[in-house]
Amino acid sequence: MPTERLHIGSVSRPHGILGEIKVHLAPEYVGALEGVQLVYVNDEAAPKRVRHYREHQGAALLKLAGVNDRNAAELLRGARIAIVVDDLPGLPEGEYYAHQLVGLQVRRETGEALGTLTEVLATGSNDVYIVKTQTGELLLPAIESVIKTVDFGAGIMTVAVPEGLE
Repeated sequence: MPTERLHIGSVSRPHGILGEIKVHLAPEYVGALEGVQLVYVNDEAAPKRVRHYREHQGAALLKLAGVNDRNAAELLRGARIAIVVDDLPGLPEGEYYAHQLVGLQVRRETGEALGTLTEVLATGSNDVYIVKTQTGELLLPAIESVIKTVDFGAGIMTVAVPEGLE
């Protein structure tokens, strides 16, 4: 049975001489490698076993099976790192990963369709949801007063659009 993979970061460089790699993770996936035992490098069919994981200066350091020295780690520079979606740690009630939200139909509380959520922008204070409408894009702040409900079963996000955003 195929498993859905999620790209969570990229290898920036080797770390040290024993084969560790430094992986920069997308902001929402920081900490997502905690407890993960297998990762996919680029589009390889077979995963690599994670021998060791630790966080260091805002990045993840990974030691992968078969990557035993700096030269082997250097070959992974720029590689994309993915995990199986089901391996992501759970989030508290009311919090979601961006990949879960993209594709939801966005509607007003009245039921009027606004469009489709196409992207989540991570900003310093709160995320911004980009909704593709018939007339362009609508940028919605991901705050409680705007995002009213998320129903994954129905594929719908209900929002209250603040005045001046349309």
